[in-house]
Order: sequence, then C-alpha cells, then structure tokens
Amino acid sequence: MSVRPLVGVIACRRVVEGHPAHMVTDKYVRTLRDYGLEPVMLPVWEDVDAEAAGALLDRLDGLVLTGSYTNVLPSRYGAERIAENTRDDLDRDAAAMTWVPLALERRLPLLGICRGFQEFNVAFGGSLYQAVQQVEGKLDHREPEGEKAEQYAPTHDLDIQPGGRLAKLFGDTRSRVNSLHQQGVDRLGNGLRVEAIAPDGLVEAVSVAEAPGFTLAVQWHPEWQPKEHPLYDAIFEGFADACRG
Repeated sequence: MSVRPLVGVIACRRVVEGHPAHMVTDKYVRTLRDYGLEPVMLPVWEDVDAEAAGALLDRLDGLVLTGSYTNVLPSRYGAERIAENTRDDLDRDAAAMTWVPLALERRLPLLGICRGFQEFNVAFGGSLYQAVQQVEGKLDHREPEGEKAEQYAPTHDLDIQPGGRLAKLFGDTRSRVNSLHQQGVDRLGNGLRVEAIAPDGLVEAVSVAEAPGFTLAVQWHPEWQPKEHPLYDAIFEGFADACRG
C-alpha cells in the first residue's frame, strides 16, 4: 500500500465544553482523505516560533488553510475594527501569517479556503472589507438565512480569469459557487494574481503570480461535496496531484 502524502490542516482555537481547544471540522479532513491525502491537524499558538514552524512544514507534503467563523484581526492590515466584526482567533492569525511565507519558500503546495483565502491576502500585504454587504455596489455574500436555505448551495456566478492556475485546472470560464462570508478582499496583496471574480467584481480566488508550485486560495467552500461540483473537484484533484509531487 502506497503512503499517502501528509497534508497539514490549520486548526482554529475554540472553547469546547469549557476548555480551550484546537479543532478542525470534519468536512476538510474527510475531503482530503477522499482525494488520497493524509490530513494532520496543526495546533496554533500566538507565540509561534518561526524556526520550529519551518521544521514542522519540512515534514509535510501540503498545507491547507481552512475556513472559520473568526476573522483576521483588522490591525494586521492597518484597519480599525467595525461593529460587525466580532470574532477573532489571534493564535490562528499568528500561525497563518508565519506559515504562508515559509510554505512558499519550501514550494509546499498551499490551498486556502474562505478565512484561509483572507489570510493569504493579508499575508501578502493586502487588506479586507470587514462587511462586504455594506460596500456600495457589492452583493451580500453572507450565508442565506431561514429554514429553506440549502446548506452550502451555489449562490452566485464566478468568472474565471484566462491563463491562470484555476483556468488550467478547470478548463472553463464560468461556474457557480457557494457564498458564506461577510469579509472579502479590498486591496489585493502584493504579488497575487486574480484567478476569479464574482459578478460584483469582488475577488474570489487568487494565486501567487511568481510561485512555481501549487498556490491557490478561494473565497468559497469547495470542500463541501466536491465530487458533485466539477470546479470543486478540479481544485482538489490539482492540489492532491501537487502534494504527490
């Protein structure tokens, strides 16, 4: 039996049953296993040590930055907190901002999802809208409310930019994706390439323009039933292939 590539999955800090915990929701690790990868949860601490972090990444074949209900601390991109922005995870912020450049130095395949996409942008010096729904001309990208709302259902079109990594993986210029986020890219990070946009012009996917390896971050949630969505499937197939080297 062949050894599965080992993929680190960033944890979130939560309080579970009254105790501080590091956790990853099942849909991320289950999807990675479904694509032939072996996921391992990576704990996060605010006092992350760069040398130790690099040694950790040296053991991995890939890295995933997952989605979360928390947000990157606004001071990391020079902004003041607004009232709608209420949930932080300082430990995860510190880990992600350290791991992203270290992973790129190692040409480690890197996939960011939702919060991970936003971390990606901030790590490259970009900024975020803290409440996209309040920005003139932008759609409300938050999860639909109500009992009739289908969980993670596609909610808006996606224009995939020609010549990029996502276009090469998928081979089409349009798709539909789910939308479960309040925040989004305001100022694009330095050196990032726009891979896809929403109908309102909001950036929905990016890659590192000069990176030789797999680097892709998306604002939606492709880990949800990817075998039922050709675009989502293509993303995980491409990531898995890159992790296998």
